[in-house]
Amino acid sequence: MHVDVSPSEVSSSIIWIALFCFLPLLILVRRQFANPRPRGCRRLGLSPGQSNLRDEFDPKYAEGVPSVHDNGRAWRVKALFTYPLKSCGGIELQASDVVPTGLAFDRQFVFAEHGADGWTCRTLRNAGFNRMALIQPEIWVPDPSAPDYDVALPEVQSQGVMVVSYPRLPPARWIGWCVRLGMALGVLQRRHQFNLPLRADSECRLVSVRIWKDKPLAYDYGAKLPASLHAYLGSDPTNTQLTLFRASSRHSREIFRNAPRKASLGFQPNTAFADAYPIHLLNLTSHRDVAARCAYAIPRLSIRRFRANIIIQGPAAFAEDHWKRIAVTGTEIYAACRAVRCRLPNVDPLTGERHPAEPDRALKAYRRIDDGDRTNACLGLQLVPAREEFRVCVGDVVRVLETGEHRYIKMLAPGERVEGV
Repeated sequence: MHVDVSPSEVSSSIIWIALFCFLPLLILVRRQFANPRPRGCRRLGLSPGQSNLRDEFDPKYAEGVPSVHDNGRAWRVKALFTYPLKSCGGIELQASDVVPTGLAFDRQFVFAEHGADGWTCRTLRNAGFNRMALIQPEIWVPDPSAPDYDVALPEVQSQGVMVVSYPRLPPARWIGWCVRLGMALGVLQRRHQFNLPLRADSECRLVSVRIWKDKPLAYDYGAKLPASLHAYLGSDPTNTQLTLFRASSRHSREIFRNAPRKASLGFQPNTAFADAYPIHLLNLTSHRDVAARCAYAIPRLSIRRFRANIIIQGPAAFAEDHWKRIAVTGTEIYAACRAVRCRLPNVDPLTGERHPAEPDRALKAYRRIDDGDRTNACLGLQLVPAREEFRVCVGDVVRVLETGEHRYIKMLAPGERVEGV
């Protein structure tokens, strides 16, 4: 007996056969490659879903308040962020140790590309690197109270690990279809993940890497990068044109320009892979002023785009423009200069998409205020603490100790000095 079968029925049958054949395989793959938590460690930062910026768009932050309210409340630290992997996702903290290079773990890792002049750092500023915004690092540090803690564990021996995750890109053809199906069903994780030791091991050699005009020695972690990360960033894993560097504490970059000097501090300020200064501060009210001017293009411009370490609440918009010294719960901090902005905040940290104009256009329309650089706009402050080590917490009181004039000093070549500074 002949039975007619329509093409749609055949297609449906093929799909169901594929489901029954590949679903068990995908489940097995997930179990085999599930991402375990680093042993003997705890994760730094707020729990997933928590944020001290969840109300950043509340109208109450559109206006500043006196430094001390009638009810005794003062200006305070609103949120804290560290960015272990430069230009990638940040880690929001409730409290952070501050070390000579800035907040602990901040900008200690950086991607770099090899060219005619050697290795050069790559960030969200560079064309083709938008996807870096969706790479999310986590910092896990040894925790003696962890039930599986053991001093012999590799995670403990390396002083902790950085867990790096990034979106899974399905391959082409039918394999990609299976991967998409697995992700849709929750069988396959939507993000790849791998671990890096926080302390460089014997496989990591010291290599010179260019960041602006500096060329510090740093540890090459390139051999530890999986092929899937190369593919995600659009590089060929079979060559050595892209790598990852880890800053070396013995080869940090000394800061001069607008920074206070060793004669007054007792030490010369330095940093790892931050652009110029150890700590970046933003005032939430100032940001709201900028966001209002971008609302036609970006209705909810998050302060996260500007990648500050310390976000404060309370001062009126741009009150910080003339701060020279502040105290955060008793710790004196120098405001070295205003933060000069580039087009990096045009990249949305949630999508990795780059807006063609904003907020760069809005900023340049009214924030080119520093005689040291009239080409670029300013927003926020670059900070240099008067102490090499202390602790900062959300809720810490912020007080202004001294105000004055700022004049931004542009990047200097190695060995250059500014007369009279």
